[in-house]
Formats: sequence, C-alpha cells, structure tokens
Amino acid sequence: MHIAIVGNIGAGKTTLTGLLAKHYGWEALYEAVDNNPYLEDFYSDMKRWSFNLQIYFLNSRFRQIVEIENSDRNVIQDRTIYEDAYIFAENLHEMALMTTRDHDNYKAIFDNITSFIKPPDLLVYLRASVPTLVNNIQRRGREYEAGIRIDYLGKLNEKYENWISNYKLGKLLILDKDQLDFTNNPEDLGTIINSIEREINGLF
Repeated sequence: MHIAIVGNIGAGKTTLTGLLAKHYGWEALYEAVDNNPYLEDFYSDMKRWSFNLQIYFLNSRFRQIVEIENSDRNVIQDRTIYEDAYIFAENLHEMALMTTRDHDNYKAIFDNITSFIKPPDLLVYLRASVPTLVNNIQRRGREYEAGIRIDYLGKLNEKYENWISNYKLGKLLILDKDQLDFTNNPEDLGTIINSIEREINGLF
C-alpha cells in the first residue's frame, strides 16, 4: 500500500505523514529537505537555482518511488513527484523564475520518468488557506523559509487546486487543514484515519 500526502508549503504534510506511519506501523518516506544542497541557495536567488533545485527533487523522488515499487512495504510518502512538475516547476516558469528552455527540458525528463512508475494507491490532499500556511511556516521557524512571499504561496495554492481538480491517476481524499488540528487534537486525527480507512477499503 502506497499512500501519498500532498499540499502546499506549511500545510502539515510531514506531521501527518509521521502520525499516520506511527498509527499504521508503516514506513514514512520524507521529502529531502534538511540535506538538500540547493534549498537555501534557491530561496536566496530563485531564478539562478530553480532548475537545479527541481532536478534534485525530481531525482530524489524518482529514487524513492523505485524503492517503493521494489519492496513489499506499506509506505506513507511526504509529497509526490507530480507536485514537482505540475505545481513548483510550472509556477517557477510562469513567474519567470525558470526559463522556457529549462522548463521544457525539465518536463521532458519528468514525462520520461513518470512513464515508468505507478501512482500512489491513495492521494491525500491537505487543502490549506494562505493564513494557515503562513502560521505553520512561522511556527516551525526554518531560516530559509522566512522570506517566502504570500503571493508565492497563493500562486502555489491555485496550482494545487487546478491539479487536484483534474487528478485522475487514482483514489483521492481531500482534507481541509483550516478545520483540522491533527497535531494537537486526537479526534481530528481519528476523523482523518476513518476517512482513509474508507478509501483504502474501497481499493479492494
């Protein structure tokens, strides 16, 4: 079983991934953030480092998926390879922070990679308003995220909504993070687990 948690920066993906992995006794696969050699440079100069960062994420995510498909483990994954292309790279291109040449090259690599992989059994989308995202980002206090602009988060949210509304690769569960505090409220976490159970049971 492969469940993937998706959502904007600060939506709570990593926290929910950890809580679900603990509940089910499954393996958690996290996004390569802390040891990412490009992230800090990217936030200080997006135009210079956007392509490098996206290629790094694409490669690390592909490696994760190969590991998932080559094992018989049940996995909860923090963010997917699809977000890299349909949300972040596309948004960087639209904001003129990635050249058309680099974006076309990136998309060609992405299309080749995704032709060889299987999508998650269940995609869980954490929908969150910009104020919720900002509060979460400020609370966790990562230095390189301090300069993230509100309009950037807003654009990413638009991209997420568009991608999710057209998602046809498998089962989809949408959760409203503005109304859920799964970090501090066990009842909210229980509600999410029940919703996931309904989706999982419908897979068989």
